[in-house]
Amino acid sequence: MKIGLLDIDYGRSKSAQVYPNLALCKIAAYHKLCGNDVEWATPFEHYDFLYRSKVFNFSEDDLRVYNYDKEIRGGTGYNTTETLPPIIDSMQPDYSIYPNVPKDTAYGFLTRGCPNKCQWCVVPRKEGNISPYWDIERVANGRKKVVLMDNNILAAGDYAKEQLQKIIDLGLRVDFNQALDARLVTDEFAGLLAKVKWLGGRIRFGCDTHAQMDDCEKAMDLIRKYGFRGEYFLYTMLTDDIQECYYRAGYWWEINQRHNDGMYPNAVYIHAQPYRNPKVVNKIPQWQKDFARWANKRELYSTIWLDEYEPRKGFMFYKYTMKQ
Repeated sequence: MKIGLLDIDYGRSKSAQVYPNLALCKIAAYHKLCGNDVEWATPFEHYDFLYRSKVFNFSEDDLRVYNYDKEIRGGTGYNTTETLPPIIDSMQPDYSIYPNVPKDTAYGFLTRGCPNKCQWCVVPRKEGNISPYWDIERVANGRKKVVLMDNNILAAGDYAKEQLQKIIDLGLRVDFNQALDARLVTDEFAGLLAKVKWLGGRIRFGCDTHAQMDDCEKAMDLIRKYGFRGEYFLYTMLTDDIQECYYRAGYWWEINQRHNDGMYPNAVYIHAQPYRNPKVVNKIPQWQKDFARWANKRELYSTIWLDEYEPRKGFMFYKYTMKQ
């Protein structure tokens, strides 16, 4: 049989260009094991099965005409109900279909699901509550660097502690790229997190609301107490309230400036994310695009405050807040 793969997000989303589509990697591994030919689909070939995957609902679909006997669509960009068959989900991903994936890096999940019900997130609706999934040794599969995509690893309690200790004992370098929940950082978790070898030297937290700021600061202070001297990276959701977003960004920016001046031990960077409605494709306001460009470019964030940022010639960002 001939199998065609389509990664709809690739080339259309920055994050999709960095991380492989794990579902397609597992599908490729399964069909190769079955002796089938697997390739990225083109309109010029005939396929017995065409697998089309889309993670983000805002990625424009591929409208080219393909020749196939059966098409299978999956990913939250299409729906939140389709899942991989267990036999395919159990496969080790075939990263070779993505030539840019580093040979020493693995990708995967230790847990699936999340107990939180954030309005911008489809995970609880698709995967349910938090539950163990794969052991870190199975995910790493002999590789020394691991990008973990868990949505809320700390919510797994004792299982999370067990996995973090294994990560430490194995000497793996990891990144929880979907961020940790600062509200769940206990003294015991802080001690473990401080001992982990972090890819990029950073720990990620979510700071999507004003209420989470105090929790993030407490968690950072607690981890620092155990000797962590890397940087903190805060995912910062941009909501409709520009003044609230402005305040959150300013608070962390001032702390980072103190670090730049040698008065604070850890750098604190934010990553601003315009709100994306998981149910419909919403139009991103221009102020959010400008805000995100300032926050997400370190050369801008590290040197100038948002008010001083000129997103377009003759227009300063502070004019947005003056309108409020």
